[in-house]
Amino acid sequence: MKANTASRLRLYPDSVQAERLVSWTHTCRAVRNVALAERVWAYRSARRVTVRAVDQCVELTEARREHEWLRDLPAQCAQRVLRQLDTAYDNFWNPAHPAGFPRFKRKRGRQGVAFPGQAVRIRKVSRRMAQVWLPKLGWVRLRLARPIEGVVRNAAVSQDGLGWHIAFGVHQPEPVEPLVNTGPPVGVDLGIACSVFLSSEESERQRPDIFSPGEKKRLRGLEQRKARQIVYAKRHSRGRYSKRLRRTIAQIATMKARQSRRRADWNHKLTADLANNHGLIAIENLCVSNMARSAKGTIEHPGRQVLQKAGLNRSIYDQGWFEIRRQLGYKAKRSGGTLVVVPAPGTSQTCAECGVRDPDSRRGCGRLFACVHCGHTDHADRNAAINIRDRALSTAGRAGPTVSGHGRS
Repeated sequence: MKANTASRLRLYPDSVQAERLVSWTHTCRAVRNVALAERVWAYRSARRVTVRAVDQCVELTEARREHEWLRDLPAQCAQRVLRQLDTAYDNFWNPAHPAGFPRFKRKRGRQGVAFPGQAVRIRKVSRRMAQVWLPKLGWVRLRLARPIEGVVRNAAVSQDGLGWHIAFGVHQPEPVEPLVNTGPPVGVDLGIACSVFLSSEESERQRPDIFSPGEKKRLRGLEQRKARQIVYAKRHSRGRYSKRLRRTIAQIATMKARQSRRRADWNHKLTADLANNHGLIAIENLCVSNMARSAKGTIEHPGRQVLQKAGLNRSIYDQGWFEIRRQLGYKAKRSGGTLVVVPAPGTSQTCAECGVRDPDSRRGCGRLFACVHCGHTDHADRNAAINIRDRALSTAGRAGPTVSGHGRS
């Protein structure tokens, strides 16, 4: 049984447990980096050897006898790191997967510890609180924001600027009779000036500002303070970070984590509403990485309006278009609907009434669409959303229905 759904909850370890978890995260990072370095060296050698987790688990057992810091980490957690490295290699060699070559983990990057489902137990303490049993840690408190229904197959503990979290991979049995969503079809146009415009609505759904003016001012002040402290450390401390600098970095991480959580909350509410109320959801096949590519160019051919393009790229990433598409992929399937991805070219220049594509109908970057052939006028994003819906219905998703969010049929 593989995990087909996940649940991420807040974890509240005590000071001793938190200190040990931090040590384990660094140990997992060291195991991954050493294992990846060994695989790269073995493949680049004269024999072109491919090393897998089965071979490295034997070496891991020998290393645990010699190093106490490695022996403190549960053996199953270290073995899962090696298996995750196998998965990363398999994704890299799979031409249908967008993953790149596995990278070495940085000390200040995102860290975590993975546990197998057999080693994890959960018991409910009250209506909103529960405890989870982790090997060598004992019972750890967690907030039961939602019930965990199904069989826990794995668990991963991670830390961000707001504290510790645990994500459970849960297997839920498929329903005997597949669900069928009979809701009306809808086209979804994603943008920046208008966050989301649906073909079935007359007004846009604009995401509110994530940060208030006071929070933006505080974040800007913290980033300026961090820059000054880094300059001072390079001039007087040979680049070593002081406690004040680390405290400033932690405060920035807290605000960034809060920003990410608010963005994810809005996206989840949007995608859940679309998946529950519509049987067919049509979106554009947007390649976000290409759209947000830098315009700085090269030394021989420098780019133009680099700062303006950088600001546009930040706005694109801030909207989370790919995350919306990924969430719609699995939520539509769970609700009995279908997500259809249609080609993007021409949706904002084609008239939804007469079907004629003319760039003159959409002059500038305004919000008005005025067809120069039939005289039809409408909001530009609503006109594009209707075109997206009609393309999905007429071509039956020529670009392919997707259930994973990666554009694979």
